[in-house]
Order: sequence, then C-alpha cells, then structure tokens
Amino acid sequence: MKYVMSYETNADKLPLARLHFPAHRARLDEFHARCTLLMAGPFVDPPDGAIGIFTTRAAAEEFIDGDPFVVSGLVKKVAIREWNEILTK
Repeated sequence: MKYVMSYETNADKLPLARLHFPAHRARLDEFHARCTLLMAGPFVDPPDGAIGIFTTRAAAEEFIDGDPFVVSGLVKKVAIREWNEILTK
C-alpha cells in the first residue's frame, strides 16, 4: 500500500512558489533520503497542483504539516488517498 498526496494550488498565491521553493525542495529531499517519499512532482498542463507518493500515511501527514507551500497558503487543498499499487518495476 502506498499513499498519494495531492495538492491543489491557490492561483492567487503562485508568486509565493519561487520564494518558498528552496525550503520546499529541501523538505522533499529530506523525506526522499528517509525513503518515505518515493516520487513527487507538479502537474504541467495546467500547472494547478502536484502529487507525492509516500510509503506511509504518517509520512505524508508529517510532510504536509511542515511543507512551506502549505504553511504559506500556496496550497489551497490537500488530499491523501490510499493506493493499492499492483504493478511495479
């Protein structure tokens, strides 16, 4: 079981992305180094959100709680869904 975190961005606050990206990226790197974040990235067309794939719900919740994008209001909606992965490489 994996946990998919999805973000919906607040278009009014997109200028905050550049300001908070270094700290957001550091948080991504921290969770990836701990092997609790497997993949993450933004949607491209339209650029209205992002997803992250976590190994546990607790890791996803911890990430969200301290993510500068969330804390700054850049993210207007967050969801965590269980994902029953059946095909891997």
